[in-house]
Amino acid sequence: MKRNFLFSWYQTPRGKLLQQLEADDLRRSITVSCQQIVLQIGGLGWENEFIDCTLYQNYTVLDAKKLGYNAARKIQAKAHHLPLQNDSVDMVIMPHLLEFDAQRFQTMREVERVLKPEGLLVILNFNPLCVWVWYQYLWDKKLADSWSGHFISRARILDWLKLLNFEVTSCSEFGLDSVKSKNGQYVTSRHSLFATAYAIKAIKRRYQLIPLSPVKNGQHSLVLANTLTPSAWTKKHD
Repeated sequence: MKRNFLFSWYQTPRGKLLQQLEADDLRRSITVSCQQIVLQIGGLGWENEFIDCTLYQNYTVLDAKKLGYNAARKIQAKAHHLPLQNDSVDMVIMPHLLEFDAQRFQTMREVERVLKPEGLLVILNFNPLCVWVWYQYLWDKKLADSWSGHFISRARILDWLKLLNFEVTSCSEFGLDSVKSKNGQYVTSRHSLFATAYAIKAIKRRYQLIPLSPVKNGQHSLVLANTLTPSAWTKKHD
């Protein structure tokens, strides 16, 4: 997992705008109780912009290089082998992780394993159709040399979530044509084909089959009307 491209991108003017957009979206997405367990897979270093670690003391950042905000609790481990028990996490946040994870399929299965039923999942990814990301990658040799990943389309992420029994609740897009509203938040146009990045929120569903017990053969207490013979019907009325 090599995310130097991501950190270099955040240093560019457009990357700083994207960082603000993603921080606003993550702040709105964290709706669980401060007593619940929130796991972020892949450190960013600016987690303090969307989470108060003094309030969310169970907020944990898992990163192979132990990256993340200093005040946050950290776990140094691989994303495709989470050292956590089954059904033990209330919310998982994956900010630009799958694009740089060579074992992304196993990582998704691990996330499904540790997440509780009805738990929340938030995924941030670059848009493969974004012209500016590719332009920055080709123009800046420093970014090009550090790149070791694979852009993933939103449609493919939706397919993976469907296979893992996740229900997608919302999809957001972060375009560079965003403007700052009066309340201090950034508003971006929706459903933009060339948006810089996107966010997907989903809920883990667990469907259990209800076994049907076999019906025992017995005598029926009711007799169907069409089984009566004409003579029996006449005697009944007499």
